[in-house]
Amino acid sequence: MSEKILEPATQAEAEMAATARTLLVAALDHSKAKHVELTLDLPDEEGKAPVLKVPPKALRFFADVLRQMALREPMLLMPQKAQMTTQEAAAFLNVSRPFVIKEIDAGRLTCHMVNTHRRIDFDELVRYQAAQRERSEAALRRMHEIDRELGEEP
Repeated sequence: MSEKILEPATQAEAEMAATARTLLVAALDHSKAKHVELTLDLPDEEGKAPVLKVPPKALRFFADVLRQMALREPMLLMPQKAQMTTQEAAAFLNVSRPFVIKEIDAGRLTCHMVNTHRRIDFDELVRYQAAQRERSEAALRRMHEIDRELGEEP
């Protein structure tokens, strides 16, 4: 798997990232072009700084990365089509490997077999995680409604 774990930024890096993100988002907000031109502060032998043309979609992604850096939160960059082992899936979901296998056996999490090994698509894990979150939120809403009906809430 070709994921890349990016460690949390230092305080100085976080401050630079916050400033860069603000400028980048402002540039994107004012641009209707198919690309945004950035001038790099890397002059060549003639003293000219190169101009880099970047699609706005890539810059929005870069702005998201800068936001995470500014918050000093660790990041995991992974291709959406990545496939994970049950152990990697368990680590991503913050559950045990036997729990992942139980969810597969129950049909709540889909996988495919590579020889005798289960592989789970990353986008399936994201779907499963969102569904679990929605089930948890729905259960909390139901509990809240029951508390209100019983008059136990002020």
